[in-house]
Amino acid sequence: MFRIKKLDIFILRQFGMLFIGTFFICQFVLMMQFLWRQIDDIIGKGVPMEILAQFFWHMGLMLVPQALPLAILLSSLITFGNMGESCELTAIKAAGISLMQAFRSLVIAVIFISLGSFYFQNFIGPQANVKLAQLFISMKQKSPELGIPEGMFYDGIPNSNIYVEKKDIETGKLYGVMIYRMSGSYEDAEIILADSAMLQSTADKKHLLLTLWAGEWFGNMTQQMTSSAAVPYRRETFLHKTLLIDFNADFNMTDASLFSSDPRGKSLAKIAIDIDSINNNYDSIGRSFYRDAEVIHFRTANIDRNDSLEAVRLVAKNDIQIDTLYSKLNSETKADVISNMRNQVQSMISELEFKAMLTNDGERELRMHKIEAINKFTVALSCLIFFFIGAPLGAIIRKGGLGIPVIVSVLVFITYYILENTGYRMARGGMWPIWFGKGLSVGVLTPLAVFVTYKANKDSVVFNMDAYKAFFNKVLALRVKRHIAAKEVIIQDPDYLKDREILNRINQQIQQYEQVHRLTKAPNPISIFFKYQPDHQIEEIYEDLEAAIADMSNTRDKVIITALSKYPIIITKAHTRPFERKWLNMLVAFIVPLALFFYIRMWLFRVRLYRDIKSIYQTNQVIVRRIDEKYNDAGKDSE
Repeated sequence: MFRIKKLDIFILRQFGMLFIGTFFICQFVLMMQFLWRQIDDIIGKGVPMEILAQFFWHMGLMLVPQALPLAILLSSLITFGNMGESCELTAIKAAGISLMQAFRSLVIAVIFISLGSFYFQNFIGPQANVKLAQLFISMKQKSPELGIPEGMFYDGIPNSNIYVEKKDIETGKLYGVMIYRMSGSYEDAEIILADSAMLQSTADKKHLLLTLWAGEWFGNMTQQMTSSAAVPYRRETFLHKTLLIDFNADFNMTDASLFSSDPRGKSLAKIAIDIDSINNNYDSIGRSFYRDAEVIHFRTANIDRNDSLEAVRLVAKNDIQIDTLYSKLNSETKADVISNMRNQVQSMISELEFKAMLTNDGERELRMHKIEAINKFTVALSCLIFFFIGAPLGAIIRKGGLGIPVIVSVLVFITYYILENTGYRMARGGMWPIWFGKGLSVGVLTPLAVFVTYKANKDSVVFNMDAYKAFFNKVLALRVKRHIAAKEVIIQDPDYLKDREILNRINQQIQQYEQVHRLTKAPNPISIFFKYQPDHQIEEIYEDLEAAIADMSNTRDKVIITALSKYPIIITKAHTRPFERKWLNMLVAFIVPLALFFYIRMWLFRVRLYRDIKSIYQTNQVIVRRIDEKYNDAGKDSE
């Protein structure tokens, strides 16, 4: 039976305080990041403060689901990092409480947070998304004269497209202006070119005053024509001209119905209904296209059976060449034939492109709805996954505060963001299946969460840099220096005569071994990978040497202490074969790149061993000579 214990309350209190703080920090960072991307469309538009307050409020509500996973990751990591650094985790484990038992109160709390995140995305988030988009579009449309960009057409003014080559921010003047206006229809289009211009709002905020300098005005006269004769156009050159454009520059809220098709503004139930409607709609369109294709195919088939086949028979019977018939036509008829066929082909291509555009739009809309439906579950699930990454990592690292935990959290969240964003874009474009694109981040981080949780629960050392250093030293054949210092307290003096005997024997074995194995020569690949002969002589030599070094490290003689530090640390098996198991060596031999790597690596280890045994031989001579000079009286110092 589950009972709330003081330990659960203690851990929950520690986590809760950090979670609230980190949540507001993450929320602030995400809001600033979102605001920074949209700052040009908001600042300087004269938007009332109450509208800005609504914008920030709904922006904060929209970003809550994104801030929750990061806050859980950071707060859980800091919580257990602090407990590990202050040895509280050690005390908990000493009391017989496992790490998973310490997690249980927070697991329940994070499950409730995940459910809250799902509820937020399903009911509150859609309304916030719609309201935010409505406010954002409304603010962009206010004071359009401030938002005209350089080097591109701007359509923020009704019935006009404005191109500005250069804009002076201080004076508000526009240079190199081209305006494309439509007063009624496309046939009534007008083009205005001006050297410079200025666009300002009137005092009543109901119109825009456009002042033009040094330009030309081109326009047709369709409205003045009563027949289908050629339409004349007018051209006007001016030095100064003023236009008054109807435009309400006050803040007007955009109609919310414009965002009714956005899946981010819908709940899960609404998305399910709309997916069914979209499928129904585009299924009917597909059936209509299919019927049209059947009709065209039927007509084509009839023509083939009646006219085309008969024409082919006549051509074959009379030995008529199509090219010959075409060449007999006059130039005007040829042009008509080619033009007619080109028009038919172009018409068919345009019709197929239009149908493809409709079906692609339908597929894209359907994908977006499915992506948003899955997203409500994956974001909520990421809260739980981030907890099982952050809490075990905190218990392993055992560093609290805002140093290492923040770095680890940022690295994990960046990985999550890259995977999530990549999967979303690929699923949205139809390159990946939706389930794969939206499940990519969860599928990658879940094994990581399981791994670190298992390692933390088993007290495994994951971030032991010495273990990784030793591994890479072994793989890359990096040397490790031996360091032996003089001891302050010596209980038993070395047996110098016995050590001298061992060192002399080692020198004899080294000479014999080098003569037999020829370490400087290239090894035989067949012997390495297929005909391995056991070689334990170096292991025996090294064991005897280590025993002598351990005994002589108790000496007070500085010459011997210095000589002992010169002994190299030998890797005893790397020069013989790549692996212990014979079948692994044979398998590697058939993988040429790996075989080449291990062959060169083993050759390097052979050369390294040759140098090491030379160094051992010379050091042995130095120590033997010192023992003969100073300690030849039964191992006692003659001084």
